[in-house]
Amino acid sequence: MGIIAWIIFGLIAGAIAKLIMPGDDPGGIIVTIIIGIVGAVIGGFIGGVLGFGGVTGFNIGSFIIAILGAVILLALYRMVARR
Repeated sequence: MGIIAWIIFGLIAGAIAKLIMPGDDPGGIIVTIIIGIVGAVIGGFIGGVLGFGGVTGFNIGSFIIAILGAVILLALYRMVARR
């Protein structure tokens, strides 16, 4: 997959994570994209370790794993940023 596709996928996953966990976060759209992309990687790693599979392309399973990873990363980001 191309880098542009992963950026769009990360943006969507990050935006949905922000909808699930609304709040006042610094950084705007760039941080949302980064949280989405890194969240997809984290979600893929955790999903692989737990036997659910990882992020394997543009499909529903990968999308859900990416969103869950982005939510986890957003929660960690908020804990660190709060300090």
